[in-house]
Amino acid sequence: MISVGVFDHMDGGNFPTHELYDNRLKLIEAYDQAGFYGYHVAEHHQTTLGMAPSPGIFLSSAIQRTTQIKLGPLVYILPTYPPLRLIEEICMLDHLSHGRYQFGIGQGVSAFEVAFHGVPFLEAQDMYREALEVILKGMESDVLNHKGEYYRYVNTPMILKPFQTPHPPIWYGAAHPAGARWPGESGINIVMNAPRKFAGDIVSEYMDGWSSAHSEGEAPMRGLVRHIFVGDTDEEAMRLAEGPYRTWKLSHVELWRKFHAENILWPEYLAGAVEMDGAIIGSPETVRQSINDAMAVSGCNYLVGRFAFGDMSYDVTKRSVDLFIGEVMPGLD
Repeated sequence: MISVGVFDHMDGGNFPTHELYDNRLKLIEAYDQAGFYGYHVAEHHQTTLGMAPSPGIFLSSAIQRTTQIKLGPLVYILPTYPPLRLIEEICMLDHLSHGRYQFGIGQGVSAFEVAFHGVPFLEAQDMYREALEVILKGMESDVLNHKGEYYRYVNTPMILKPFQTPHPPIWYGAAHPAGARWPGESGINIVMNAPRKFAGDIVSEYMDGWSSAHSEGEAPMRGLVRHIFVGDTDEEAMRLAEGPYRTWKLSHVELWRKFHAENILWPEYLAGAVEMDGAIIGSPETVRQSINDAMAVSGCNYLVGRFAFGDMSYDVTKRSVDLFIGEVMPGLD
């Protein structure tokens, strides 16, 4: 059975910031009431692509307005945090949510963003790996001791412990089969933006890693991320979503182009994103059929939709979400 969740860049979309937050929280309430599995918010800095640069602060508000949906960042940019401080934040949010908190981990995809925070990009991967080691060790210990290249803790009391034992579930963005075995072996959930056939290659390597390290139990979640918009017809859906997609794309490359670089991960226009299997746009029947095919081909069991993006109004977004909940979700395999 396919589970459904949300990935949210929370790009600015030219809205007043307080209005952006208010409307996202209303959407999260709708996701919660509809039985969505999870809501994952991105962390970005110094760019309109991510208006929740401190995801924990935003998620603490979402926790208070929901009762069942899982919540967490996707991802914490680990090199930009003191690990001890992040351990405490994760533990607090896990308790505030009564065990609904889940967190993603990564080094940050943008050299520009981490540079603003004083992180040498060529060292970011090593910092991320060591930070993760410290974070996991800290949540599982009464006293934290660590002496590494970037972080050092001596006889540090770990007073706050997570609600979930030994720690909340972890998420990781997998972009290539070569990087998929480690999260499988480690029992870490993954998400992918890849086209469905290539995602299938990633999942195959991931499951090999899982099987080699775990003799029993259910494998973690494999999420397929897509822009999703539902209209009454295919034509209406494309018409309503193409402008907001373009606004989102410009936010996505805003910081890169400022420094005369290019991020080519996403097509410039919505039609290209649909053609390249990065977006599922159309009538309820079209969207339902495409999702079922994508999940079957990829081997994923978790659909993670970008339902709100760009300068799409709350009313238009909510109607699309309502159509998805009422006419797409019941027919998912």
